[in-house]
Amino acid sequence: MTKLTADIQANKALFVTETQATRVVWSLRNEEGDWLSVASSEFEDSEVMPFWSNEADAKVQCADEWAEFQPSELPLDIFLEDWMITLVEDGVLVGLNWNESLEGIELEPSEVAKLYL
Repeated sequence: MTKLTADIQANKALFVTETQATRVVWSLRNEEGDWLSVASSEFEDSEVMPFWSNEADAKVQCADEWAEFQPSELPLDIFLEDWMITLVEDGVLVGLNWNESLEGIELEPSEVAKLYL
């Protein structure tokens, strides 16, 4: 059962707490090795790459239009040190712990990195 709720701020806090404990983040990847990114629901002409703090919550999203994707883990240090830089360069936002309704916070990668300071 998912721990995520309609409270997107609580889901963000859970993301930080869980990933600090496990040292792993989760995103969705297809068989070709492509990572999921989608159009932002908050910012026009922006793209978002969603991440979850555990495999079960990521797996919930692997249905309907995302059925071809599976959860894939990333070490937290790689996520923070490499991925945040790449996402800044690519102009891609970061989605944290989107719930089953795909509601969740969208942040600039630099803001995500600051959550761990």
